[in-house]
Amino acid sequence: MKLLVTGHMGMLGRDVLARASAQGRQVVGLDAADAAEPIDIADLAAVRAAVRRHRPDAVIHCAAYTRVDDAEKEYDLAYRANAVGSWVVATACAEAEVPVCGISTDYVFDGESARPYGEWDATDPLSAYGATKLAGENAIRQANPRHWVVRTAWLYGLQGRCFPAVMLNAAAQGKPLRVVADQFGCPTFTQDLADTLLQIVDDAPYGTYHATNAGATSWYEFAGCVLTEAGLPARVHPIATVQWPTPARRPRRSVLEPCALRAAGLPTLRPWEEAVRDYVRQRQALDGGAQ
Repeated sequence: MKLLVTGHMGMLGRDVLARASAQGRQVVGLDAADAAEPIDIADLAAVRAAVRRHRPDAVIHCAAYTRVDDAEKEYDLAYRANAVGSWVVATACAEAEVPVCGISTDYVFDGESARPYGEWDATDPLSAYGATKLAGENAIRQANPRHWVVRTAWLYGLQGRCFPAVMLNAAAQGKPLRVVADQFGCPTFTQDLADTLLQIVDDAPYGTYHATNAGATSWYEFAGCVLTEAGLPARVHPIATVQWPTPARRPRRSVLEPCALRAAGLPTLRPWEEAVRDYVRQRQALDGGAQ
């Protein structure tokens, strides 16, 4: 199977590209920041030409606008990337009879459910980011019947800026940390998600899937786990959401349940604590053991 990955220079896209290559797959990437072949993901002619040129068997669409707070004032930019871009990619794939796998988010839910969200629960985004990602989901479903929409949450990885890296850098500088303790979700390691995305495009029926590392936690507990695994003093102080106001509203409890993965007989992701341990170990190896 030949894969095409959009947003291959982003945190998730890099891992999808790397994991696919490690499995011996033929894989190519598209990215606006790629000096060799820059592409505007919302330009139908450009994306159509790229799909025809590379002739993939499937496309994993990782390109997105992910700056949650900035999206409140840059709604048009977020909508163009997340909604229009998703429609463009799905349409170009449909024309070439190629299936597309789009990545979405837990932020399509309002977080008011007392139980984890299944794939078919009602959506109700609280933020501009969540609304544009939901629009992207719907655009993919409408444009290409051969699709997988994969919702994930709280992504972190070795490439790019992410919550664990911010915590580790601050702790290494001896800074006290104030972290929200009343928002709950599923931290997800991009390497684990990349492996699951590859399994989905190989074996899953078309449809909507939830894919996160197993279990749930708060941002506060997440930070504590990261610092403990790194052997750093856990100077983390829990605070309430109201003590850390942000332009975008976050769901209070956006835990995702992988009902569809289980129903399809596909493996779910490992516990989030194990993934954090692996992330810290790899990060320390890259940094020469120093934080």
